[in-house]
Amino acid sequence: MRRWMLLLLVFVAPLAVFAAMVGVDRLFGAPGRGFDYVVGVTLPPAEGVVGLPPIEGPQDGSRPLVVIDAGHGGKDPGAGTGSVKEKDVTLALARALRAELLNRGGFRVALTRSDDRFLVLGERSTIARRLNADLFISIHADSTGSNDQASGASVYTLSDKGTSEVADKFAARENAADVVNGVDLGKQSGSVNSILVDLSQRESAARSQDFANLIRREGEGRIPFRERSEQSAAFAVLKAPDIPSVLFETGYISNEKDAARLSSRQGQQAFAEVTARAIEVFFARMRNADSQGVGGLQY
Repeated sequence: MRRWMLLLLVFVAPLAVFAAMVGVDRLFGAPGRGFDYVVGVTLPPAEGVVGLPPIEGPQDGSRPLVVIDAGHGGKDPGAGTGSVKEKDVTLALARALRAELLNRGGFRVALTRSDDRFLVLGERSTIARRLNADLFISIHADSTGSNDQASGASVYTLSDKGTSEVADKFAARENAADVVNGVDLGKQSGSVNSILVDLSQRESAARSQDFANLIRREGEGRIPFRERSEQSAAFAVLKAPDIPSVLFETGYISNEKDAARLSSRQGQQAFAEVTARAIEVFFARMRNADSQGVGGLQY
């Protein structure tokens, strides 16, 4: 009899313990019974995923979307060692251009950054691609250190190799913004790897060059340009396939006259009006070229 009871206890005892555990779990583990059995945790965005900025202007997807990129920002001040910092100048110019385009109407506009924040170079063109932008403009200002004689604006398009040693140096300086404390931040975003520049896409490259020419033409007499001929360099920020893209070096903040122009309301408005007019002509001619089945703009 005792052996029978011992065998029964061997089998029944574990079942009793298991039943007790289930009972305690049901009683105290269910929400509303004193404890939350499941704890919710808000996870940060996946690495490389950037929040998209708002699109302003007409809520009509058929209207051209212009993405304006204010160079540098946050912990990356860009050029300038005095009170005038490139990141502040570019943001002011970007805001002025946005206001001018919205005032003229007919365009949708988005800024890659609307405040003083840091963006990896690849994130800037990724934003334009994810928004399906029709035009991408990256705004910058340069500095030559002790050489305050250099002045004037330049408009660059993408090329595998720069048109000059100066152009290559510009590109090297801008591309170095991805390197902070010796760490190549550009390699931290998987989306950057998807931005493969295909220079065989001649239509996009040609339209970028056309737009750069329009900026110089519309700026005649209003914005001093350093070069009259077409400029190109291997700027990482321009490597967004299928989107006409230019980098607008608006002047030298190491030059007193240029710095005053870029920091003044009048100078910023002149930049905005010239660039907005170039954008209007660009899209008008692109629509005309598309309607006629022509691959590029006709001058």
